[in-house]
Amino acid sequence: MPEPILMSATDGYPLGGFQWRHTTAAGHPRPVALINSATAVRCHYYSRFADYLHEHGWDVLTYDYRGIGESRRGSLRRLDADWIDWGQKDFEGALQYAALNFPGQPIDVVGHSIGGFVIGLAQSAGRIRRIFTMGAQFAYWRDYMPGKRRGMYLKWHVLMPILAHALGHVPAKRLGWMEDTPKGVALDWARMTPRFEDSVRRGARTPDGGPEAAALARNFERVTAPILAVGTEDDPYGTEAALDRLLRYYRASERRHLCIHPQDLGLARIGHFAFFHERFRDVLWPYALEWLQTADLPAHFPGRMTLMPARSTAGVDEVTEDMAPCTD
Repeated sequence: MPEPILMSATDGYPLGGFQWRHTTAAGHPRPVALINSATAVRCHYYSRFADYLHEHGWDVLTYDYRGIGESRRGSLRRLDADWIDWGQKDFEGALQYAALNFPGQPIDVVGHSIGGFVIGLAQSAGRIRRIFTMGAQFAYWRDYMPGKRRGMYLKWHVLMPILAHALGHVPAKRLGWMEDTPKGVALDWARMTPRFEDSVRRGARTPDGGPEAAALARNFERVTAPILAVGTEDDPYGTEAALDRLLRYYRASERRHLCIHPQDLGLARIGHFAFFHERFRDVLWPYALEWLQTADLPAHFPGRMTLMPARSTAGVDEVTEDMAPCTD
């Protein structure tokens, strides 16, 4: 059973979450997995997947970003928080908690949607051994699925910022969208451009006087862990273009982008959220498990794989493989 925990962001903000911890030692350092949620999705949503990783040998940590779920403290109207805070302060605090409370254990990270973006904002992201992401991107609207782009633009880039400005936060739960969302997070999402550093912390400077946004983009080079980024053909947010846009920031890592069509697995749909539903325990979760165990995939896997080598492999941009559906 998971145990409630309280950890601190780097600025002292209290973050609530849960841990799945083995009571007996393994014969070698047991890995610990840290799960980063999607925007305004409670960490409870990932509990079944955390159970699965725990059953297969990991200690596991989940947590909510400030203003969400277990980490909501009072009115959101008074909370000054954006996506950068979620990465620089909250995810960084979770990384430090993992390093302190699970000493000597390799740290793996699972990131869903924006949870794959905030990884690159953490100062100690170089601690990470392996990364698995699902539908990870930073919501540039032109990357949305063409057939749904207009409606998504109106919802997330017109209506959401109007609500944020008018109310001081977005009452998304009342609207049936997601959890209530801090104003700064909503505005980061709403004004996102092709390069995230052109959209966030406008005018902010680092202590040495340089633009803060440029320093944020450079921080992604701290990440050297191999990355498997999974996307599905029917994900209106995590399209191929959206996933590749984010992956290009992690150029110090070897990156694999696996694009799956639901029909490759005999499924009608997967979308942006369903990967973490328990009904996919035997269908999709083994690919994440294999990656986190070995930094590789089974010999037969569904979909199409694009390899983006680390920047040290000069002269090679990317290599694409078309794979037959899994038959075993």
